[in-house]
Amino acid sequence: MLSNVAARARNIIKFKRVRLYSAVSFPDIDVDYYCNEQNSEEIKQNIARRKGIGDLQKVLEMYNIYKQTSVTDSKYDIMKRRFYKELSSLPNKTHPSVRDYEEEPRLVHELNDKRDYGSHTPLEFSEITRRLNLMRTDKLGQTCGHKSYYFLGELAELEEALIKYSVSALLNKGFELVSVPDILPSSILESCGMTVNRDRTQIYSLDPLHHGPDLYLSGTAEMSLAGLLMNTLHAKSLLPLKLTAVSRCYRAETSSVLEERGIYRVHQFTKVEMFAVTTPDQSEEMLEYLRETEEELFTPLGIHMRVLDMPPHELGAPAYRKYDIEAWMPGRRNFGEISSCSNCTDYQSRRLHIKYTHNNATKYVHTLNGTACAVPRMLIALLETHQDPKGKISIPKALQPFMNRKKFMSKNSSVPDLKLSKIKK
Repeated sequence: MLSNVAARARNIIKFKRVRLYSAVSFPDIDVDYYCNEQNSEEIKQNIARRKGIGDLQKVLEMYNIYKQTSVTDSKYDIMKRRFYKELSSLPNKTHPSVRDYEEEPRLVHELNDKRDYGSHTPLEFSEITRRLNLMRTDKLGQTCGHKSYYFLGELAELEEALIKYSVSALLNKGFELVSVPDILPSSILESCGMTVNRDRTQIYSLDPLHHGPDLYLSGTAEMSLAGLLMNTLHAKSLLPLKLTAVSRCYRAETSSVLEERGIYRVHQFTKVEMFAVTTPDQSEEMLEYLRETEEELFTPLGIHMRVLDMPPHELGAPAYRKYDIEAWMPGRRNFGEISSCSNCTDYQSRRLHIKYTHNNATKYVHTLNGTACAVPRMLIALLETHQDPKGKISIPKALQPFMNRKKFMSKNSSVPDLKLSKIKK
């Protein structure tokens, strides 16, 4: 086994030795599979399991029109683009082990025991932070609006501690840290499986009049990392490649569901992301590695968790298999998702043209991603779990080195309570 330092150095060398090749206009999706009518029933069943993502009949109709159109026909390029756009909407295949999960996920295992609070009724995160003056979410209309927040004092310190703790652990495991852009074109987002320019988009778009056409705020560093590797060729001997990034994530969707109140679902948050590139025969093992890495990161934080193997309708378009980790949030008296990891096989690599070479042959890599830390939900789980009846919050030992060795969080008196006053005109 390589030491942590040697493993990281080897990973840097891998990253620097990536080769670029000429950009390709269209995704190289497996037309022979998807447009072979002998596979139609299998594909339709897969679409049905995933709650209707994609329209195979429309793909086949477009394919027949496209194939019958002469290259010299003025409509050829239009037909080709329409066909590939429709083809791109079809979901990835589904791992055989999860095809029959129906509606409910399968429990893999639980981590850490639920804490016993005795006669004390645990408070919700919003009430804890109100009493300790650690966060503002109300009356922000003049600054940042609905579903926004300010973390104050030691809560802001805890956010930074979580980021440093996560990044430090990932660097020790041989991940290479990348600083990524937050503004991307739609081609990158859609190649990663995001929906753009639809009625229920999750993506913020920039004003084309002022900022140029086709620019969007990224919802996760996964897309920036995938875009970084677009049109690259990797030596098989240098795979797997493990990258990580810290970024702000922008999500336009909101929710009125009671369980997603407060900062559980917000428009902007910080996340530490993992991204891996492997050969096809390495990707299933890498998915287990990412899941285990998440478990190793979260277990020392003392929160009760359950690990779930997700059913087909929860996979979205790109994932072949996905694990979710949910934390028990005692103030809410409910579990909430704090992390996931997915094996996207060649779904993204065929759209972004990320390949590897071995014995003079080139094949598509597999890509995987996982959440090392999504800050707001992790803060909810930590504060609700580690509260005590006297109002203090215990800081897990694993995070104390990143918070100047503090053992407790207490009331913030440095920033006064917010009181708005009317301005006379």
